Amino acid sequence: MVKPLIEHPQVRRLLAPLTLGVLLLLVWQIALQQMNVPIYLIPKPSDIAHALVAQADLLFGSLWITLKITLLAFVCAVLIGTLIAFLFVQSRVIEACFMPYAILFQVTPIVAIAPLVIIWIHNTTLALVVCAMLVAIFPILTNTTLGLRSVNAGLLHLFQINKASRWQVLLKLRVPNALPYFFGGLRISSGLALIGAVVSEFVAGTGGSSAGLAYQILQAGFQLDLPLMFAALFLITCTGLILFMLMSLLSRIFLNKWHESEQV
Repeated sequence: MVKPLIEHPQVRRLLAPLTLGVLLLLVWQIALQQMNVPIYLIPKPSDIAHALVAQADLLFGSLWITLKITLLAFVCAVLIGTLIAFLFVQSRVIEACFMPYAILFQVTPIVAIAPLVIIWIHNTTLALVVCAMLVAIFPILTNTTLGLRSVNAGLLHLFQINKASRWQVLLKLRVPNALPYFFGGLRISSGLALIGAVVSEFVAGTGGSSAGLAYQILQAGFQLDLPLMFAALFLITCTGLILFMLMSLLSRIFLNKWHESEQV
């Protein structure tokens, strides 16, 4: 007998947070209405929705700028981080020499690096991409390196007994073993790329046609336009959630048929 749609595990997993979210929005709306909280302190969800519709051209235009920086930084982080991980796995000496510097970049706050990058790189968009990439690259680098290193010793000995070349060991053993780690890094890195883009925009303070959502948040704060500020924050949050879901979907597509992490 076919189960009702609502009893399907994936549907229930989706409906549960959506239902909770709707309830929280209703409580938020009713509570602020009853307490007559001024809009310049905490806007109601209806005020935020109105700002989102009224300022749609401004907000979605800024969203595109922020999203473009995020995606460019994310792609660069994936390519560069993966290539460095392949280099690290070839030699422990290379990894020991360069990994501390990768950690150094990771633990240094981007707000401290961004002004220097913006000064050194005259193209503002490129500077913001570089800043966001520096934030996003570390999870890709470390996760992929860990996955490439964490091969089964028995399988590695089997490849060596059969005189497999270093290239064959990399492509047929290390890379498949590293895929779950790699996709885990993608889920983390996609959100960090967005955070890096927004923080870099805050530091750069770029306006005009190149203004991202961070600039709109700053302007709304100066003007005490909290509905506009919350609307911009809502778009940033939704963007981060969509990026995470896309990376999770990509992981499921590649791992669903053979890896236990996507079969439970």
